[in-house]
Amino acid sequence: MVNHFNEFANLCFERFGNRVKYWITFNNPWSVAVEGYETGEHAPGLRLRGTGAYKAAHHIIKAHAKVWHTYDTQWRAKQKGQVGISLSGDWGEPVDISNQKDIEAAERYVQFYLGWFATPVFHGDYPQVMKDFIGRKSVQQGLGTSRLPTFSPQEKSYIKGTCDFLGIGHFTTRYITQKNNPSGRSSSSYFTDRDLAELVDPRWPDPGSEWLYSVPWGFRRLLNFVKTQYGNPAIYVTENGVSEKMLCTELCDDWRIQYFKDYINEMLKDPLTSHMEMVTEIVVPTVCTLSILLSAIFLMFLLRRRN
Repeated sequence: MVNHFNEFANLCFERFGNRVKYWITFNNPWSVAVEGYETGEHAPGLRLRGTGAYKAAHHIIKAHAKVWHTYDTQWRAKQKGQVGISLSGDWGEPVDISNQKDIEAAERYVQFYLGWFATPVFHGDYPQVMKDFIGRKSVQQGLGTSRLPTFSPQEKSYIKGTCDFLGIGHFTTRYITQKNNPSGRSSSSYFTDRDLAELVDPRWPDPGSEWLYSVPWGFRRLLNFVKTQYGNPAIYVTENGVSEKMLCTELCDDWRIQYFKDYINEMLKDPLTSHMEMVTEIVVPTVCTLSILLSAIFLMFLLRRRN
């Protein structure tokens, strides 16, 4: 499939490269792998739990790299275009920012989602946390090798750096907490490999789709994650939007207008503003809560001494 895909891409470069200057090899490969080979929701409809998605993603990454090299060696000089990949990624925020396990679970959520594809493309190999968790669970299941495929040293160097720009498809955010899932072979899956639980805040605006909550600040944090993890690459937001909250016969798009406004504003903020908002949203409420607790304890202590 890697070679077949490269032949298809090469034909596209030959026929359209004089006009097309920005190429995306794959859009949302997470969906192709997980929903095509793990859950079976999408074509080809296979339910190869715990193995299928990882194998499909492995070949998608190798196909992407081969196409990038084909363009780089055969077409770039005369066509002067760029080749990237478009990855989907929701943001994961720790439920308890003072709990190290929740912090690690939130990081794991993003690494198993966006990092699964971005880390090989930018750094040459899968995120270490994926290798650790899937490898350990594979051993516990009595398997001789990890269910996560491995890249050879030659493949790692070949894949690393095959991205002129990164497309990002982002819609929503989840609160993440640690959850230990069983390690039996019958229960293995991409989802249980992560050892986490996803939650939503009931105060978030009601979605038009059951999964799509409007959480603009998560978009900013995902962009900052990409910037720090992958060397500040050029980013194109290739997917973003929201479904209608209600059926209507007239134009009633206020919900969608507000969603776009809020998300675009997060993208436009400068780093200082973003940092101050994070302080306002997370640090200040936490400090206030601790202050109230300490005041209550001190008051109880005074009352006991008086009695």
